[in-house]
Amino acid sequence: MTADRILFDPLLPVPAVAALLGLALLAAGLALWRGLPGWWLRGLAASALGLALLNPSWQREEREPLGDIVLAVVDETASQRLGDRPAQTEAALARLAAEVEARPGTELRVARLGDGEGDAGTLLMRALSEALAQEPPGRVAAVVLVTDGRVHDLAAAPSRLPAPLHVLLTGREEDWDRRVVIRNAPAFAILGEEISLTVRVEDLGAAPGAETAPLSIAVDGGEPMVFEVPVGRDMELPLVLPHGGMNVLRFETPEVEGELTPRNNAAVVAINGVRDRLRVLLVSGEPHPGERTWRNLLKSDASVDLVHFTILRPPEKQDGVPVEELSLIAFPTHELFVERLEDFDLVIFDRYRRRGILPNEYLQNVADYVARGGAVLVSAGPEYGGAESVYRSPLGAVLPGMPTARVLEEPFLPRLSPLGERHPVTEGLPAFAPRPMAEDGTPGWGRWFRLVEVEPAPEAQVVMEGPEGRALLLLSRVGEGRAALIASDHPWLWDRGFEGGGPQLEMLRRLAHWLMKEPELEEEALGATAEGGRLRISRRTLSPDGPGPVTVTAPDGTETVVELEQTAPGLWETLTDGAGDGLYRLQEGERMAVAALGPAAPREFEDTIADAEALRPLAETTRGGIARIEDGLPALREVREGRPAAGRGWIGLIPRDAHAVTNMRTAALLPAWAWLLLSALLVVGAWLREGRR
Repeated sequence: MTADRILFDPLLPVPAVAALLGLALLAAGLALWRGLPGWWLRGLAASALGLALLNPSWQREEREPLGDIVLAVVDETASQRLGDRPAQTEAALARLAAEVEARPGTELRVARLGDGEGDAGTLLMRALSEALAQEPPGRVAAVVLVTDGRVHDLAAAPSRLPAPLHVLLTGREEDWDRRVVIRNAPAFAILGEEISLTVRVEDLGAAPGAETAPLSIAVDGGEPMVFEVPVGRDMELPLVLPHGGMNVLRFETPEVEGELTPRNNAAVVAINGVRDRLRVLLVSGEPHPGERTWRNLLKSDASVDLVHFTILRPPEKQDGVPVEELSLIAFPTHELFVERLEDFDLVIFDRYRRRGILPNEYLQNVADYVARGGAVLVSAGPEYGGAESVYRSPLGAVLPGMPTARVLEEPFLPRLSPLGERHPVTEGLPAFAPRPMAEDGTPGWGRWFRLVEVEPAPEAQVVMEGPEGRALLLLSRVGEGRAALIASDHPWLWDRGFEGGGPQLEMLRRLAHWLMKEPELEEEALGATAEGGRLRISRRTLSPDGPGPVTVTAPDGTETVVELEQTAPGLWETLTDGAGDGLYRLQEGERMAVAALGPAAPREFEDTIADAEALRPLAETTRGGIARIEDGLPALREVREGRPAAGRGWIGLIPRDAHAVTNMRTAALLPAWAWLLLSALLVVGAWLREGRR
């Protein structure tokens, strides 16, 4: 196959050549006006000179024809695996391949789109752009998308398509599906305050028209509550979170026969429960250097509301000052310890001794408050071992240590007990010390100088020790509440930087938060967090033997047993691959937990009914068409560019007649001397004709 054409390579700029030709033609016109018989020879001579300046050449190309390309982008994401869509897809692809094969000089290129990472959905437009980038635009005769129409990246569609775009739509008209949708859910909520979730159970497609459907609600994998809810209407659900930390709520409606998939019949919401304000009541028995330490700790946290009273004037103090001249604030004992006690999250007695200010009835209220779920902390000084000790009151029934009446006044270095090395309140505490731990295990903090000897209660946990292993920091659980005892009033030495100081703020912060049941400080806990497409399973325990294997139940019901490895004292972890997005149940012994990996219903299953309306503008712009596969596979026809490229039972392609040049020869149309000779002959001819006349 050859092709000839004439090329021009002007010796002068084109405007200059045009100007010269214009002057020559003007001269020829003047000769015609004067009646000279050789005017046309003059014009031909000028034209020959102009052509010579344009430098014409003849070019011959030897061409090899290139075939047209039909580009098929096949959607093979998760929603395309529902029902008989895989069979429809393969049938459409086979028919398209047969049609293209029957047309000489036409090729079929297939690009397949699978599930990507994360929950991005169907990125069909990105796949189309990448496939087009690999093909010469001048050869693409048609683009065919085989899909269910559920596309999640329409904004990434190519700005210009080189050929008509056609959509072969999978799915069936009678398809229907039921799903659970959470319209709004907060990321966190205040404990004790009611929040509202908007939940909707809706049917999509050719649904049977049910008016109600059962909906189960489970918190943290517990026993679900089942309600009958209307279908297709938003339902406002009031909710109060049961505990602090992450609360995992699962909403689920059972699978109904005939629906496309049960994958979107559940929705998972993770809401972090936080306290609005931590309300602390601090009662200081008498002014002492450590009082400021407690106050600085509690006032430094913006989330803490502190009520602090220091008993400056006990009843036995008689200094002769008239009552009307006293400016001290009366201690509102009845209001604090009877009327408002339940409003506090933590009650701290700092070197408090019984002086008749708080009668036993009030201290009994505090003990009952702890048993019902409250928290009390006693920071003990010498008074704790005496006759006026708060232990020798109804409050002693909930305290974790009984005083022996012995007070040690000697320097000692606080140490973590074997249990304290694993307990979350004190685990890793030496890392917060101002100096690194010595090689012999000595913590890098300063000494204390006083210890009240106590006998730990049977249920008490001793997490810090003083000289000769005596209990220094004791914790205990009492009923629904918690109690703690610091058997020394010298943490303030760390605060003042004595011998370098110590991590008093971190220790006291953890202690206060453990007392107020913050989830991250639970000593026996099983949980998991999502890291990409994997689950990090963690188990905290005080058992020196560690936990047993954890059974992980995936969303599809498959069970996997995983072993944990110790990563810190008292903490065992592992990182395991997930088996898809959804709710995972974890069990180790009697402990259970749940974790959500991605959404319960991935984006691919949010809307499963096949629909090509989102792709219709793109097809109409290119004069392409949309055809349902269940209505019959369309034939392939040739159409001229600019004409409609789709019709009833057919889709069109535009022949491109593309070619590749294999050889090319170029030669001057006439040599320069020939142009000069031709021009001279024409000029002489004009002179002879006009001279003879």
